Amino acid sequence: QLIPQIWTNWRTKKTEGLPGIMMFLWSICGVPFGVYNVAQNFNIPLQVQPQCFMTFCLISWAQTLRYHNKWPVWKTVIVTAAVACTFAGVEAALILTLRPLYLRGNDVGILVVGIVAAVLLAAGLLPPYGELWKRRGRVIGINWIFLSMDFFGALFSLMAIVAQHTFDILGGLMYMICCLLEMGIFLSHIIWLARTRKIRKAAAADGKTFDDLLAQYEADGTPFRFAERKKTKRKIREGDSASDGGNDVKEGQQLPPSPIGVTSMIGQDVRQYEK
Repeated sequence: QLIPQIWTNWRTKKTEGLPGIMMFLWSICGVPFGVYNVAQNFNIPLQVQPQCFMTFCLISWAQTLRYHNKWPVWKTVIVTAAVACTFAGVEAALILTLRPLYLRGNDVGILVVGIVAAVLLAAGLLPPYGELWKRRGRVIGINWIFLSMDFFGALFSLMAIVAQHTFDILGGLMYMICCLLEMGIFLSHIIWLARTRKIRKAAAADGKTFDDLLAQYEADGTPFRFAERKKTKRKIREGDSASDGGNDVKEGQQLPPSPIGVTSMIGQDVRQYEK
């Protein structure tokens, strides 16, 4: 299901709106997820799915390193390959350790890795909500085909677990968490579309997109209710020298009185930035 997202990242050469930490947490999730399914000898699709999921998550994470963090190709490949080998080794070691214990009736280890997998899966879906808050509910950077396939994949996996002789609580919990959080992402963007429908319609009448309108407001410094939220910067860079009329102020020299005042000028700049 991640192939459409990987394709979009490669085609646009950017991953803005797709948190790299999301992909990394999901790739880690593949380790306990795979151990949980393989050690209990689930049906083959459920054993293969975590391995594919982890692989494609690592590829997408590598793209965020390349396109967003601007890492060189060689560094991205080496780091991703090292992480993949580490994950594979850890998963194999855990399966060889926990499966004999599980067959002897000791399911504590399996229960622990199942809980870890559920926590990592849920944690991986939380960073996109930070992006939603930043853009006031708008979703960018996430491929809708990927999100839809992931949602229905989780739903069908949940149905597969239900179809088994016994219902696996932790496995079902993982898929239910995934479904609920991804539904929240869908709903957030739908609400954003409803709130901005008039603005987008007016912009389209002028031959502009919403992003064009957003850039225009930002360039003009005009407040816009749907502008991206940004952190305010109140700290003045150290080492900046004060000047009056283009002349540097020497050490120990007092500044001449100003009708406006440096303090009020800084305050106005901060208030304007916060708007």
